[in-house]
Amino acid sequence: MAKPVSTHHQTSAQDRIAWPQLVAYGFGGLIPIALFNIAGQLIGLIGNIALGLSAFWLGVILIIPRLWDAVSDPIMGHITDNVRTRWGRRRPFILLGGISVSISFVLMWWVPKGAGVEAWLGSESAYNAFQLIYILFFLLIFFTACTVFEIPHGALGMEMSKDYHERTRLFSAKSFLGNLFAMGTPWLYALANLELFRGPGGNEADGMRWVSMIVAAVLIPMSIWWFFACKEPEFSSTKAQPKTKFWTNMRVAMRNRNFLKLTAIVFTLAMGFNFVGLLNYYISIFYLYGGDKAAAGPLLGINGTVWAVTGLVAVFPLNWISRRSGKTRTLGIAILLMCAAQASKIFCYNPQLPYLVIIPTVLLSSGMLMFFTLGSSMLGDICDEDELKTGTRSEGSYYSIYWWIIKMGTALASFVTGALILMSQFDEQQTVRIDELSGNIRVAMVEANTAIAAASLSEAEENANALVSHFASQAEACPASESHYRQLEGQMQDIAASLESIKPENLEAQEFLLPRIQDAAQQAPVTLLRLRQIEIGLPIVLCMLTLWLLRLYPLTEERAYEIKAALDARKEAESETTE
Repeated sequence: MAKPVSTHHQTSAQDRIAWPQLVAYGFGGLIPIALFNIAGQLIGLIGNIALGLSAFWLGVILIIPRLWDAVSDPIMGHITDNVRTRWGRRRPFILLGGISVSISFVLMWWVPKGAGVEAWLGSESAYNAFQLIYILFFLLIFFTACTVFEIPHGALGMEMSKDYHERTRLFSAKSFLGNLFAMGTPWLYALANLELFRGPGGNEADGMRWVSMIVAAVLIPMSIWWFFACKEPEFSSTKAQPKTKFWTNMRVAMRNRNFLKLTAIVFTLAMGFNFVGLLNYYISIFYLYGGDKAAAGPLLGINGTVWAVTGLVAVFPLNWISRRSGKTRTLGIAILLMCAAQASKIFCYNPQLPYLVIIPTVLLSSGMLMFFTLGSSMLGDICDEDELKTGTRSEGSYYSIYWWIIKMGTALASFVTGALILMSQFDEQQTVRIDELSGNIRVAMVEANTAIAAASLSEAEENANALVSHFASQAEACPASESHYRQLEGQMQDIAASLESIKPENLEAQEFLLPRIQDAAQQAPVTLLRLRQIEIGLPIVLCMLTLWLLRLYPLTEERAYEIKAALDARKEAESETTE
């Protein structure tokens, strides 16, 4: 690991980024920081516990868009490096990508569902396959739109300033303002669970349809703002730069040892936390709150807000520490913070004191903000080194390959997460049927003394009997959790018997059933223990590996300023020759 520098470089006036530019560019972080993660996590969560789709197959389909990224990211990087328009190389794609992200984000939540759709398809397996295909189709569109936006946006950030520390300031603004928007995104799950959005008989899958429209209404005007506000200071010189061949750019980037070392560091740590990122939702809902999704919603929202606020605050110590210790040493501090966060969960996952999870959230958010902000900033330094060697600037190609590798880690994580949830014997059918049963009761209460109430009571009785059979089969299939499922089987038999005696005119008697039904949403203790062991332990192991890799990274602050001085001298010499 590099030693801290003894002198502090002063950024020149021409390398400083004006505040309007800083703010406009920074708000672009809401797509890669907020929406990208929402799609990757909430689609898996809601698809599993609200639509009843297999966690394993959801994990599989979440890999496919990342495999597509293997094609689309480098192509987008090459296109944005080589296109020449009156508006520059980056801005047209920022506008197009931002609007496309908005539209596709809405469409991906309108998964066709309901008894009518299932009857039309003919079987439950065909119904589930159809829903998975729908999700996959719009995920492909959404992630392609994210690529069209983020690759040019990230490349633009690397060319807006040549200064080592000013780049950190710029990408800190992206993290800061992206997290400012992200303060609202953790509440999306809680909002989707409100009856205002999901309706009396719906669930969070229905609620997200309407919540997503609010997101799009914010994002489209912002995309237009970014197009007009963000400038390309390098375009006057790069527009005369000869266009390069795709495979030539790829070979140059993949032979750059410093680039490969930095990418390995970021990939390893990102993979560790992506493996378990979704499990935090499962632990919060099913361990801390016994399966009560509505009760867990405020904690998830508050915890997410704390995450975002911490990310906002952490920007300031990041810039202070980085200027005094250098990026490499600051990166090591960030990794240690993330290790401490994981270790603290051993004590902070406490059903009696669920809000203790805020402690690891503060530590983890601080560490991740520092880590990923510095990663992007350090990539700009590598592009300077590449320009010194090759004479061309290829920020788009480097940025696209960098993020494609990280996305592949996310894709692998989606598959691994689905497999881990399956291995933990998490029972998604239990949660879906409990939701349906509770929804039947609520609809009957809202439609008192009508034919709808009678039909809902009849459906509730059928669902209760189906759950009795389900718990009995689970008791036989899962010997380690047999006593748990036998207990739930007995509870549901009592609920089914109660439903037989309830008449539509006695609807007030149904209210007492809702807490009893919610009790039956509890997952098996063995399942919850496995989820916690994996979610805590795996990232710690990969953090240790990342610290070892960081010791091999050679591009220090002193070397970065030597490269900048050499580039400035070469440009000055070229200018004198031209004159």
